[in-house]
Amino acid sequence: MDTLNFGWEEWVALPDLGLPALKAKIDTGARTSALHAHNIEVFGPSAKPKVRFNVYPVAGKDNVDITCSAPIKDRRDVTSSNGETERRYVIETKLEVGGQSWPIEVTLTDRSSMSARMLLGRQALADHITIMASEKRLQPDLDYDVYHSAAMRKSAPKRALRIAVLSREDNYSTRRLVEVGEARGHTVEVIDTTRCYMAINAMAPEVHYDGKRLPRYDAVIPRIGATITAYGTAVIRQFETTGTYCVNGSAGITASRDKLHAHQILAGKKIGMPTTAFAASPRDTANILGLVGSAPVIVKLLESTQGKGVVLAETKKAAESVIDAFRGLRANFLVQDFVKEAAGEDIRCLVVDGKVVASMKRTGAEGDFRSNLHRGGSAKSVRITREERETAVRAARAFGLGTSGVDLLRSETGPKVLEVNSSPGFEGIEKATGKDIVGLVYDMVEARVRPTAVRRRK
Repeated sequence: MDTLNFGWEEWVALPDLGLPALKAKIDTGARTSALHAHNIEVFGPSAKPKVRFNVYPVAGKDNVDITCSAPIKDRRDVTSSNGETERRYVIETKLEVGGQSWPIEVTLTDRSSMSARMLLGRQALADHITIMASEKRLQPDLDYDVYHSAAMRKSAPKRALRIAVLSREDNYSTRRLVEVGEARGHTVEVIDTTRCYMAINAMAPEVHYDGKRLPRYDAVIPRIGATITAYGTAVIRQFETTGTYCVNGSAGITASRDKLHAHQILAGKKIGMPTTAFAASPRDTANILGLVGSAPVIVKLLESTQGKGVVLAETKKAAESVIDAFRGLRANFLVQDFVKEAAGEDIRCLVVDGKVVASMKRTGAEGDFRSNLHRGGSAKSVRITREERETAVRAARAFGLGTSGVDLLRSETGPKVLEVNSSPGFEGIEKATGKDIVGLVYDMVEARVRPTAVRRRK
């Protein structure tokens, strides 16, 4: 390495932590280096623990806040110049200055009263560095404006995240979310949604679980079952209140689960769907059948899932009988035109972060008009048209969902959206297409929670 001359203060960068510009005090009297940190929190497995912390990189200002994380290398007692001893977490990271870089150990502590966000001790000063104590900033100047640049957002490093998967089931999708997340170095915790309870207040909203307040999560991936939609979305709303990034928001999940509301949203966005009718009074049975058209028709419960509560009525008389039966059960339902040319097939498009990342054609079991895989249907990868792709993306966007399964029918007049699923299963489509869908979900999560600056209003 070339020789570097340091003054008593220099601009430095810690790129692995997402800190491209810091002022550091050079102190050869101190053995260890220290970085200003707050909200210090340990997470991850006990065998390989990590620490997450926040940094105010601009001295005297807390309106720029960077979230960082790193593996814990050690925890040791450090005695300050005033004689006080503090037990600190120690991490290793790369120091970059003057076009050169090398690894250093850094302790985490509160330096809010100090003018420099970082102190560089003699352990971090390589042999090729010459200290000129009477000088100041001999290396190139950096600028705090970098924290608000597009370049930082693009180049921000991936960091270890703490992620919650809201799920009550030990199924393929949940296991894959844990497996893929941990393989990327994240800590993924599966939380039973119904075991969560909430402290609802204006100053410090919290989510509790198993007698303890849940920690700050970088992201929440909801896998909310249809039977607990109301409570599950209330838990998600609580996480949203605390500022946690949720892959699918509470409003989108709620709207997608109510089939009537969902179809009204799709209609409002002028997205193609089968002709649909709804009425509350039994005296309007003939009228809603007339709105849909001639038999056969589909009669569907508003909260049906996996093909349950969906009936094909092949004649007008059969439709009236099914409607009377549903009304007798005080069930809410809607009536839809049956798209004959679909021939028991539909297309599931998996939309992640505004893009169709995989699609499969699902074919119903012999004699069944429903194509759900849970009902014995089969699936294979399929190439979709540009119109089908655009329709799926628009449907997912209409509900504001980061990850969704959009079910389409191929009709003579173009693609028709049957449903937008806010908790799509990953097993069928990953096996049919051979794609790592869960990996793409994590790509989106990582992009959303990169250590970019958060600006707070003063």
